[in-house]
Amino acid sequence: MSKIVSIHSYRGGTGKSNLTANIATAIACQGNRVGIVDTDIQSPGIHVLFGLDEKQIELTLNEFLWGNCAIADAAYDVTYVLKNQTNPRSSIYLVPSSVKLNDISRILRERFDVELLLKGFKDLIENLKLDYLFIDTHPGLNQETLISLTTSDTVLLVLRPDQQDFQGTAVTVDVASKLQVPELLIMVNKALRDYDFQDLRKKVEQTYQIPVIGIIPESENLLRFASSGIFYLSYPNDPISLTLEVVATKIIS
Repeated sequence: MSKIVSIHSYRGGTGKSNLTANIATAIACQGNRVGIVDTDIQSPGIHVLFGLDEKQIELTLNEFLWGNCAIADAAYDVTYVLKNQTNPRSSIYLVPSSVKLNDISRILRERFDVELLLKGFKDLIENLKLDYLFIDTHPGLNQETLISLTTSDTVLLVLRPDQQDFQGTAVTVDVASKLQVPELLIMVNKALRDYDFQDLRKKVEQTYQIPVIGIIPESENLLRFASSGIFYLSYPNDPISLTLEVVATKIIS
């Protein structure tokens, strides 16, 4: 049975898209067919991590929402990033949003059919025979986010150990609880290395009554690597990659 996972943060700058790409890749490496939809329509960018050049992208989520194509036609096979992975079933498909200013302005101005997006998620799962569909959401709470939360089996909330993030995440947790999201999880990103991670985990879990499935420290390797690819694949033995692997396993289980 397929599973829909939304990865969300209340504020921008948490590394949400980077985590989405890396966790989805880690799950694909375990022999799964994985899809990713970039619903961060206002500021898309996850395609960069998979090496998709703007010139290669003809159809996008925007075109699907305007009724110009089927959502599967806007799905790009980016399995090539796996390179030396040996499981023949492992695959990754990405539906990007348009980075063109006119397209972004139009989708924000005209909005779109909510039911069509929900149908698109289901069609993508069916047509590509996906085991997991990841939704990279727009930060904050808007129409797209609420749709994603409503349709998800799992919502992974990403926050930094910052007071504003703590307050914003509390709002998101409250909304998700009212929407009766089946599974809520938390991941802390960009934690300073001198933090007591065990104490930080305890504090976050006590605050939200939600399990923390991973804490990612600030990393020079990660900062230097930036958006040049999938960190999990390039640095498989890095402690961050090992944490990502644990997170992937917990989502699967």
